[in-house]
Amino acid sequence: MAELTLSHVAKHFGDAAALKSVSTTVRDGEFLALLGPSGCGKSTLLRLLAGFEQPTEGRIHIGQREVANAASRLNVPPEDRNIGFVFQSYALWPHMNVRRNVGYPLEIRKLSKADRDARIDAALSATELTPYGDRMPSDLSGGQRQRVALARCLVSDPTAVLLDEPLANLDVALRASMQEVFSDFHRRTSATMVYVTHDQAEAMAMADRIAVMNQGVIVQLDTPEALYTRPRSRFVAEFIGEGAVVPLTGATHGDAGAEATLLGMRLRVETDTEHPALACLRPENLRITETGDIRARVERVTYLGGRYRLDLTAASGDALVTQSATRLQPGDQIGLALSAPWAFAAA
Repeated sequence: MAELTLSHVAKHFGDAAALKSVSTTVRDGEFLALLGPSGCGKSTLLRLLAGFEQPTEGRIHIGQREVANAASRLNVPPEDRNIGFVFQSYALWPHMNVRRNVGYPLEIRKLSKADRDARIDAALSATELTPYGDRMPSDLSGGQRQRVALARCLVSDPTAVLLDEPLANLDVALRASMQEVFSDFHRRTSATMVYVTHDQAEAMAMADRIAVMNQGVIVQLDTPEALYTRPRSRFVAEFIGEGAVVPLTGATHGDAGAEATLLGMRLRVETDTEHPALACLRPENLRITETGDIRARVERVTYLGGRYRLDLTAASGDALVTQSATRLQPGDQIGLALSAPWAFAAA
């Protein structure tokens, strides 16, 4: 395995910039998720790593090997990068059984039958497909087809594995099961993996780190926990998880920590910046209590299974979100106690 490095990589399609000077490193053996709204550039970044697209600017390295350089027009083709790619559509040959689908890349490389059989057996075992080797793709479930695509990717012992929304076509229950398959595979093999998704739950459940993308740039690359508890911008705070972003003023720093004025009150905040301007209020920052200093009106109640999401309007006019174990009604007035929220700069 090896780390993947992008240095000031940009990609333009005509006058449109799909990526804008992205510089980042996927660590050796890391599971990195690329997360963001449609059109943010995550699939373009994946295709550049695979060699399906050539960068307009910048350089790409796989380990110590340079595989793309816009200035010198170097672009090592996909088949020479030793990168595995798992597509959303599975891309299986319908006339080949599972073993032949998995082993086809080895046929192209003209490996001996003994070598092919050994590698195919190992790939089928790693993806728990050994009993299905003689079946045709049409006889498999969606989850089994996706595992065949993963096994075909693994059979060539790739330097890294790239996955482009591989669970998007599966139902909710099957997606949860396949998340475990991908996570277990990563733990067993320590493969370097880059996983494109628009589903936060998938990214949070599987990735070591998540690169949140928007408008062609990586706006924050961090662990799932840090993205949720310590967002660095309004976009990340609003895109990741539930909650609200409210303005704050008058931040001061002292021996007891930082304080600022928000929701019409002077409160303690968690921050690592000298001049925070916004606070991220997650549902767990707000506790319903009649003695709470913050008053709010319930605007909407949504049942989430065992708990209720409450959309609120504070007396200050700010929109808030919290959760309750009991059902409240729109129009109810409640009190809230606020634990120290995370505060960050506006930019």
